[in-house]
Amino acid sequence: MNERNLGRRALLKGAAITGAAAAVATVLPAATASAASRGYGSGVRQVSGIGTVIDTSHATPGVSRVLSAYFLAKTGKQPEQTMAQVNRAQMNYLDAVTGEIWPSWQSLHDLFAKNMLKWPADGKSYATRILGDDRSAIVFFSNTPGLFAPGEIRATGVVNLQGGKIARWVDYWDGRHVGIDYVRGKREPFPADFKEGTVGETAAPVMRRAVAGLAGALATGASPQQFFAEDAVFEDVTAHLHLVGPAAITRFLTSARDLLPYAGPGSAVRHTLGGPLGGGYEWTSRGPVPHGVTALELDARGLITRATAVWDGSFTDDATLAALSQKAVEH
Repeated sequence: MNERNLGRRALLKGAAITGAAAAVATVLPAATASAASRGYGSGVRQVSGIGTVIDTSHATPGVSRVLSAYFLAKTGKQPEQTMAQVNRAQMNYLDAVTGEIWPSWQSLHDLFAKNMLKWPADGKSYATRILGDDRSAIVFFSNTPGLFAPGEIRATGVVNLQGGKIARWVDYWDGRHVGIDYVRGKREPFPADFKEGTVGETAAPVMRRAVAGLAGALATGASPQQFFAEDAVFEDVTAHLHLVGPAAITRFLTSARDLLPYAGPGSAVRHTLGGPLGGGYEWTSRGPVPHGVTALELDARGLITRATAVWDGSFTDDATLAALSQKAVEH
């Protein structure tokens, strides 16, 4: 092939790549398209000493900046800077494992101001994945041992924002990570609601449709397969399960429906969060596990590409967790 033909092929290849990139940008919302790569773009910074890159591929730059600043200040043991990301007029912070609640900006400020003085010098609280928009989001984060418990806490935070500041936060995590006896010893009566009424429903319409479809199928026993993309991933963090593909996901959710706290007639959506590509929902159950959260990543069609369920395993027994693992075995 001569030099002229090689040059023409290179130009055509470059044009095809540029065209494909432009097509993606037109499908995704502008804010999401600009943040579609995994990294520290748009002012997002990881805390010092942690090599994990925060996945902001399904979050807007605005919410990513707020949460990045929050964890930087929190890890820096700076209560004033931490609380600078919190709405003074409207704030509720709840722990879905212990039942504790801090119902105001001042109560949360006092908690941080008191506890940060006792944190280990190398203690860290850092984000790993953020899903959502500037009104509501879900953030996966870790607290190293000694911050709030003797062991490591890997939590999923549900965050509502008002005026660019955090106005509601609920932590969901598995109490078994720090010990069942420890968690049960700290548990208080749970509030009647998790203050979702103070912030209202602000999730993007496409996220609300995805949540209604998946949660409705899980509650009624209908097949959820149509709501998942071709290579979707389903994770149950508490049950230590990871399934790939709509068929495998559907087989598990169908066969394990009677054991899953987020399925069956006693399950219901408490609150929906997020933007057109990332978010999820808090759920309630009439079974032994009263509540939890399921995070969702969506593609441009509104189909689920990744679902992550998080709930407190200290509410259930070893036999149930073993039975869930058994249900994931394909025959």
